[in-house]
Amino acid sequence: MLRTLVKDYFYIHLGIGLVGNLLFVLGSILFFKTFEAWYTVAVWLFVAGSSGMFLGSLGQLFKTIYEAEERQRG
Repeated sequence: MLRTLVKDYFYIHLGIGLVGNLLFVLGSILFFKTFEAWYTVAVWLFVAGSSGMFLGSLGQLFKTIYEAEERQRG
C-alpha cells in the first residue's frame, strides 16, 4: 500500500512538501522583532513547516527507491 501511495500519488508528498516550505517561510518571517507578539505562532508554523518538508522528502526518497528497484528488475 505504501508503495502505491508513494509511487502513484507522488503529488501528495510533493504538495505536503510545498505546504511545509510555505509554513516554514511564514514561521521564519514571524521570528522578526516586528512580529514579537506572534512568537508562539511562529514556532508552531516553523515546526509544522519543518515536519511537512521532512514528510515530503521522505515521500521523494521512497519514490526514488521504488523506481530504482523497478529499473533493476528490468
